[in-house]
Amino acid sequence: MTSYEGTHPTVVVQVGDLKAHIDEQLASTIEAIWECGFDTFTCCQDLGESNADWPEKLPHMAEWVESRRGWMLIDFPVDSGLAFLSAVANAGPRDAFYARMTHWAAPDAWDVTVKPMDWAMYEDTMPSQFRLHLLQVSFPAYDVPELTRRLRGHAAGRSVPPAPADWSTVGR
Repeated sequence: MTSYEGTHPTVVVQVGDLKAHIDEQLASTIEAIWECGFDTFTCCQDLGESNADWPEKLPHMAEWVESRRGWMLIDFPVDSGLAFLSAVANAGPRDAFYARMTHWAAPDAWDVTVKPMDWAMYEDTMPSQFRLHLLQVSFPAYDVPELTRRLRGHAAGRSVPPAPADWSTVGR
């Protein structure tokens, strides 16, 4: 069943007790993530589309919104996000995909950030209390098939032995 409640069409994904409406282009990836036992918070199949109206209220965000067209996002609790990255890296060769996910200077490099959050943002009467809560992974949409393939390989217990990587795209 497809739903169109948000910016993007969604489908229901269920793995065990986990069940959610997921943007349809990320549904099989989120299913694979959950099958690997990793937790997620949110996801988006196109950040530029989802945030297209931001510049109306926040003009300074126009360039960012345009730069995120065709880019997907998955938010994880920090520990699950780190485990996800390790699993994906170990489930495939150290190729151009690997370089994008691991090195900030690679062409179309993934944007992986840990976001400290102040809980006082949600409760004005609280004193500030920052915690590392969220690991955010943003990547080009064209990486979804390889990402999902690697996750399925990890879930099946397959890994690729470590080997040298081609770092020529990052100047190494």
